[in-house]
Amino acid sequence: MTNLQINVNDQLVKQDQDHLWHAMSRFVEGGKTMVAESGEGAWFTDIDGNRYLDGVSGLWCLNLGHGRKEIVDAAAEQMMKLSYFPLTLSHIPAIQLSAKISNLLGDSYRTFFSNSGSEANETAFKIARQYHFQNGNPEKHKIISRYRAYHGTTLGALSATAQANRRYKYGPSMPGFMHVPLPYSYRCPFGDEVTDCDKVAADFIDQIIAWEGSETVAAVIMEPFISGGGVIVPSPSYLQRVSEICKKHDVLLIMDEVVSGFGRTGKMFGFMHSDGVQPDIITMAKGLTSGYLPLGATAVHSRIYEKFKEEGTSNHLRHVSTYGGHPASCAVALKNIEIIENENIVARVASLGNRILGRLKDLISHQNVGEVRHVGFLYGIEMVEDKGSKQPASDEFMANIISRCKEKGLIIGRNGDTVPGFNNVLIIAPPLVSTEDDLHFVVETVTNVLQNIK
Repeated sequence: MTNLQINVNDQLVKQDQDHLWHAMSRFVEGGKTMVAESGEGAWFTDIDGNRYLDGVSGLWCLNLGHGRKEIVDAAAEQMMKLSYFPLTLSHIPAIQLSAKISNLLGDSYRTFFSNSGSEANETAFKIARQYHFQNGNPEKHKIISRYRAYHGTTLGALSATAQANRRYKYGPSMPGFMHVPLPYSYRCPFGDEVTDCDKVAADFIDQIIAWEGSETVAAVIMEPFISGGGVIVPSPSYLQRVSEICKKHDVLLIMDEVVSGFGRTGKMFGFMHSDGVQPDIITMAKGLTSGYLPLGATAVHSRIYEKFKEEGTSNHLRHVSTYGGHPASCAVALKNIEIIENENIVARVASLGNRILGRLKDLISHQNVGEVRHVGFLYGIEMVEDKGSKQPASDEFMANIISRCKEKGLIIGRNGDTVPGFNNVLIIAPPLVSTEDDLHFVVETVTNVLQNIK
């Protein structure tokens, strides 16, 4: 590296320290943040020339990796053809993408486009409440979500997010949001003696709806697999039971597929692991465009949309997103989905997620590994002080593991800023196009670090 490049890099670092506010990061005086410069496939290179495998796909979104020229070309071509157009009217990429989403979901849906997962969930909450109001049930407004779940950072989505560290100092939360225990067999919230934590957790939702009065509950929102809250993977029967409970009480089931959608779990959508489940509303973002451009989507079953067709000055959805459904973003999403289908990405994830990443399950023999949870290219390794007490591993211990992986060229994550004292789950979610060598590198690096950690 030349002296000129060193000076340029030093200037970038100084400007970063002085002007850029980083997400989810504590301020460290004189600290040096990693500055990425380029990427290829599952790897990126920083301004100092260091190369890393991105084991968390950016923020769970870089499903097809860096440098897919056909995606970039789709965006450029669309911008030259039609740079911007609002969806108060329509444009071709949005029409084609909404039809494609219905096809992928296996039923008839209407899709409202926004810019992010948080906005997609905010849209879902408004739709659920308005639907019940116009369906003759104006008191059905409450939204139920689960502890440790993450649904976004805007105020309504944050109120649904049941992670205490994320909400601290930002209260009070919006009224009408309630939280219930999650299906977490390793630390069952209903007691260690419970033999079927998933069933008890599902039935608890039934009880809460009854106790609150089903005439007041609008929707249940959940990820099929809790991701940022620690990779909690319930049985397929759990979601089937929740779906039945929602139908019983005329409560809408909102499935947050922001992380799990578009192949991450070895199915196109996470809810598809549970036979017979067809959510009323599905929210998505991240893998929808593989992070190449911002785009969120709220797909609403056509049965729900019928209530928004009724005559009247206030019966339509009075909601707008200036950049939601941007023509270039929709074009990118269409090309992204085309690649996922043409390259059989979903089947590849299902296979390699077990055959190669599945070797991470062998880490259960490690003295500090309490449980290894997984689905597709989504792995969570719960670290403990010892297996008997299940005492969560300390922040220092977790930081040491992540730092050592980084030294070896692998970026992994953890469930940071979620539950006080329980930020002890290592998260591994590499791009879905990671080569077999990439995946072997992930497994070997994590295994080596844990074997030599003290």
